[in-house]
Amino acid sequence: MAVALCRSGDAAPELVQPGHIWSRQDVLDWLAGDLPEDTLVGLDLGISLPFVDEGAFFPGWSESPRDAPALWALVDRLCADDPYLAASSFVDHVEAARHFRRHGGRKGDLFTGRGRLRATEHAQARAGLRPYSNLNLVGAAQVGKSSLTGMRVLHRLAGRVPVWPFEECESGSVIVEIYTSLAALAGGRSVGRTKMKTGTELDAALRHIGSVPTGLSGAIDDHKSDAILTAAWLRSVADRPELWHPSGMTPEIARTEGWTFGIA
Repeated sequence: MAVALCRSGDAAPELVQPGHIWSRQDVLDWLAGDLPEDTLVGLDLGISLPFVDEGAFFPGWSESPRDAPALWALVDRLCADDPYLAASSFVDHVEAARHFRRHGGRKGDLFTGRGRLRATEHAQARAGLRPYSNLNLVGAAQVGKSSLTGMRVLHRLAGRVPVWPFEECESGSVIVEIYTSLAALAGGRSVGRTKMKTGTELDAALRHIGSVPTGLSGAIDDHKSDAILTAAWLRSVADRPELWHPSGMTPEIARTEGWTFGIA
């Protein structure tokens, strides 16, 4: 994991260094206690699961939640004994497991094709991106596992930092779901080349979106470059009304599935 922060203006974002490798609990504590005022926070994960296509997150399960915050609460409750805010107990649950594709060739009887997609993921595909189902927990490009563990973090932030579009957020800090490839595309990268592995590549993308470059040289891991570039990109697009009111986001979607910030 990597965390980057930038101020208003055009200064280069800076990595937030905890003095050790970030844990999920560290990120939770930082968001809850050390987040600067009026910060737009982008989390690179899926903040919910598919709902509108079947009228439920988990069709046929009596405990299937009614909306995204209730989903976060369910994941956190069923994983209460999992250390490090992991979500193993949830995907192993006899009912939930029916909907996931897991390692070892384990595929639930209700997991079909490449997995169900949310409305925002269908919109991502129409925009030329390559979304994966959050119900798919296998493969290098999947975000299903980080989405489920992230839901535990979001549940524990309740009442402290609102999450768009589920909560009112007219002022103060707010959390949004991001897709780092959007920032890379805005930075002049192509769909097949969204990951930046050197400071030179990162700085070229930062200049493209109007940010002062970092001046970093040599190799950089793509978690850090994603965090830095996306922070600058969020700053550059935060005042675009159409991104806060995407045309495809209905009230039901805003209550259940949420939306990826940046997909208009």
